[in-house]
Amino acid sequence: MAVPTTSERKQRMRRRLERLIGIAATEGNTLVPLRNGDEIFTAMLDAIRGAEHTVDMMTFVYWRGEIARQFARALADRARAGVRVRLLLDGFGSRLIEQDLLDLMEAAGADVAWFRKPLYLSPLKQNHRCHRKVLVVDEHTAFTGGVGIAEEWCGDARNENEWRDTHVQVRGPAVDGIAAAFAQNWAECHDTLFDDRDRFTGHTPEGDAVVQVVRGSASFGWQDMQTLIRVMLESAQQRFRLATAYFAPDAYFIELLCAAARRGVEVEILLPGPHTDKRVCQLGGQHHYTELLACGVKIYQYQPTMMHTKVITVDRVAALIGSTNFNRRSLDHDEEVMLAVLDEGFTATLDHHFDEDLQVSERIEEARWRRRSPAQRLREVAVAPIRRFL
Repeated sequence: MAVPTTSERKQRMRRRLERLIGIAATEGNTLVPLRNGDEIFTAMLDAIRGAEHTVDMMTFVYWRGEIARQFARALADRARAGVRVRLLLDGFGSRLIEQDLLDLMEAAGADVAWFRKPLYLSPLKQNHRCHRKVLVVDEHTAFTGGVGIAEEWCGDARNENEWRDTHVQVRGPAVDGIAAAFAQNWAECHDTLFDDRDRFTGHTPEGDAVVQVVRGSASFGWQDMQTLIRVMLESAQQRFRLATAYFAPDAYFIELLCAAARRGVEVEILLPGPHTDKRVCQLGGQHHYTELLACGVKIYQYQPTMMHTKVITVDRVAALIGSTNFNRRSLDHDEEVMLAVLDEGFTATLDHHFDEDLQVSERIEEARWRRRSPAQRLREVAVAPIRRFL
């Protein structure tokens, strides 16, 4: 049997994703991966400051600090200049935002809305949050990824106070899918979905990347985000790489990872190490280490700081990047957005970043892990009842 060419493999993966998720991929996109706050915040603020018509931004985390003030000032400045500015904040994740920043933006004419403020919700609905991070400027430039608006993301991952994260800048038809992720959540929180400042312009080809935009929404049963990751795992023939901030999947996805490793795929997982901000979630994932290591999965823990990236690469030709973690919360409970990218150059850059991160990570060895302390084992068991919420 002839070995499929790269082009054939990409086309096969594209058709699987389109048919099984029901969302058409778009051609003619250009994507710029942005690594850590120095790159990410500079690009986002430059885009906001250059806006001429509209700025739509949504985030899970909007906390305190100078970077929070820079974004508030930039959004307020554009609103005062007549640009339509809309900001959607998660009612739980952004609860620490300073009131004077809200006052500044609203006084300038920016429209600030809250997604599901816990005070007004039933206990069941409070558990379903908007974890998407989206910025769309003038309908032609979009950003998404893992970064929140807080001091923790500033810098370049040089020490434990500067988190490691990845965002992406997008131009081309895929911007519409990212804008739709914003519109879906904005519609829940605001009476006006669009106005005469939305020009609904078309897109000229910007590059060669094929991109499918997948939205995950909280509900019961199997979700598109789960299908997306399953297709990527089952399509992998050579290598599957995962970098995620929070690793606490259910047994089904653990078996998918093991099945890939057993059929000869090199499966590598990069996770937070000593500087994790969610120790309980880390313990939830460590419960599965023994099974994963026995199957041949390679697990690494990032040492310098908190690893907050959400990236998957497959066979050097495909990548997933967005807001989704490899945990039950992202896959079952939260609003998420993920880009499935078919482009060798973009994937190669993300793989290069992964290689560099491995240089400062510690591999979990199977024999050593089996000798872990009784206290560690007890902690893993203790979080078992709440793993589905992690």
